Amino acid sequence: MSIWQPQGTVYGTLLNFRREWDLWSPRMTQDPYKAPAQAPVLYIKTANTFSPAGQGLLLQDGVTEVDIGATLGLVMGGDGQLAAGALLCDWSVPHASYYRPPVKFRCRDGFLGLPAHITSCISTAAWSNLAIETRRNGDLVQTTRLADLKRPIVQLLADVGEFMTLQPGDVLMVGTDCLADGTRPRAKAGDQIEICAQGFASVSVQVGGAA
Repeated sequence: MSIWQPQGTVYGTLLNFRREWDLWSPRMTQDPYKAPAQAPVLYIKTANTFSPAGQGLLLQDGVTEVDIGATLGLVMGGDGQLAAGALLCDWSVPHASYYRPPVKFRCRDGFLGLPAHITSCISTAAWSNLAIETRRNGDLVQTTRLADLKRPIVQLLADVGEFMTLQPGDVLMVGTDCLADGTRPRAKAGDQIEICAQGFASVSVQVGGAA
């Protein structure tokens, strides 16, 4: 079996977990937007970020730590419908801007950790209560529950479909959750990160630093 990589565009979704939405709500009426987003807030993970299963993450250019972004990617099929899912690690450099996160924070080389293979979608209902565990050096540092999504899978796909058409092979990430203080678990050189959930191929990444 060949190692899986996305065959289309990979989109990320911001502010799609209730806890983070609530934490940011007081600031949503401030400049420059002055109102909460009415549609899903998306960004793109460029092809250079794709890091196949078994490949480590190399921190470079002065980056000493990264946010760990455990998420589920929705893989679109040839009929334009949801065909499969994949656990992903949506790495990012810690930053405070969410509406327009700079490319340099999210699209560095290797900043999307991939599993070895994807899981066919039998029913989205089976994924609605999925719990994704993130472990750092064997210790559980976060459990991401899809029951906490602001826009559940079916609604997210429908809302995105209102303004764009997802193509076969495209991947739509449902979003990453934050911890109680609004931050995300972080990793530094030397850390081993594993993201797993029942029924899915895990993502395992060794983080290294530039010599």
